[in-house]
Amino acid sequence: MKTLAPVPAVAASAPAEPFTLRPRRLGIDTHHEPVVVLRADSPVCRAEGFEAHARIEVLGVSRSIVATLNILTAGDLIGPDEVGLSESAWRRLDPAAGERLRFRHAQPSDSMSHVRGKIYGAHLSENQFDAIIGDIVAGRLSNVEIAAFLAACAGGRMSTAEVTSLTRAMVHTGSRMSWPHAVVVDKHCIGGLPGNRTTPIVVSIATALGLVMPKTSSRAITSPAGTADTVETMTRVDLGLDDMRRVVEAEGGCMVWGGAMNMSPADDLLIRVERTLDLDSEGQLVASVLSKKAAAGSTHVVIDIPTGPTAKVRSHAEAQSLLRALQLTGHAIGLQLHGLVTDGGQPVGRGVGPALEAHDVLAVLQNRAEAPADLRQRALLIAAAVVEIGGLAEGQAAHDMVHAALADGRAWRKFQAICQAQGGLREPGVAAYRHPVEASRDGRVASIDNRLLARAAKLAGAPHAKTAGLWLGVHVGDRIGHGQLLFVLHAESRGELDYALDFVHRHPGIIHLES
Repeated sequence: MKTLAPVPAVAASAPAEPFTLRPRRLGIDTHHEPVVVLRADSPVCRAEGFEAHARIEVLGVSRSIVATLNILTAGDLIGPDEVGLSESAWRRLDPAAGERLRFRHAQPSDSMSHVRGKIYGAHLSENQFDAIIGDIVAGRLSNVEIAAFLAACAGGRMSTAEVTSLTRAMVHTGSRMSWPHAVVVDKHCIGGLPGNRTTPIVVSIATALGLVMPKTSSRAITSPAGTADTVETMTRVDLGLDDMRRVVEAEGGCMVWGGAMNMSPADDLLIRVERTLDLDSEGQLVASVLSKKAAAGSTHVVIDIPTGPTAKVRSHAEAQSLLRALQLTGHAIGLQLHGLVTDGGQPVGRGVGPALEAHDVLAVLQNRAEAPADLRQRALLIAAAVVEIGGLAEGQAAHDMVHAALADGRAWRKFQAICQAQGGLREPGVAAYRHPVEASRDGRVASIDNRLLARAAKLAGAPHAKTAGLWLGVHVGDRIGHGQLLFVLHAESRGELDYALDFVHRHPGIIHLES
């Protein structure tokens, strides 16, 4: 019988090492979404079968991220042995010198199954909202996936319970302050009204009267100035939690940028995508506002809802619906809330833009004769509501109390003290380039378009150029003559001034005159 020759033994080979690449910082701002760039001829792309816009996991020695893949088909932006990282991807990975990165397909996110459920009409639980918001803050969802979530929740598709769950989830994912006081007051304006910079005045009055008001504010997203942008022209606003606590303990209040303290960090991420989609969901707005108040440790909140045809809230019915939603969710998360539906038919004050609005604020606090009366009265109205909800006084007594605190200089002294505690008080600047816009005929100012006016201020450079924007010379009801000043554009460069002027010439209805 013929036997087979023995087969020689073959040593088992070690598993192949995965391809690794050296990270290269590209300096590209992709906002929150981490983006990586691989060459089309990269062995990683071939081995893993990656395609453009895929979601891939990038693994370092101690950290990993899920990122959106872009593929380079030509040029030498990155070398054959490199992977390009956007600023967001670089910050999250923080690779050490000499570190190399590995890559693999990202596992499907559990939170996206919840989003898909919501698209088809499911009611989401608080745990499911926690998972979605947690993944958004961690950078595990792309902008496309965040957009799907926002669209699924828009159009009245969220119940009060879901809005409450979303609000709580947004608080859970960030820092939260607590204070040794039974009453901690706050205020918020829904927005859409250029120049409505009441916060520094209200904080100064309330804290001068002994209330505790740790005010965190946002930077502008679509407007010519956010409160943080305006206050930053006068003092430091990027305080951390410890510095914020120090200022509040010393002066009773503060005026700081919430983004520096990681409070409700999902909010700005959601808002940016929401604005791109041009969605204005009531549920998202309620969660946005109240999550920040809860995170700051507030117990009693006044909400200003400017209402007008070119404001964010267009009608009284819409304002009442929003106020009801805010009150229901506020009650559910333990906030006492009072709403004011105010006139949003035209801009407030004279300045539109960070430094220009700051000049108005200082004029009111210093009781100067040229201070805009409408800004002063609006701030006093809101301050009186804060005093009432804070339990200091009611009705006319509350109004008398806030008027006195402003008139006798206590509010101005408190404002100076808060600014000194935050890093010092400085005078807002003035733009190098200015151009007056005059009336082309006689008439009465019938209306001012808030949105177009804000757009002109932004084209002039606001809010990134702090002294840019416009100074408003008229208000609704004023009778003016041909050649009379309507407003003055302010810019920090000739090019931005020209852009704004071109826009103004193409939109003569910014200020509508009637005979």
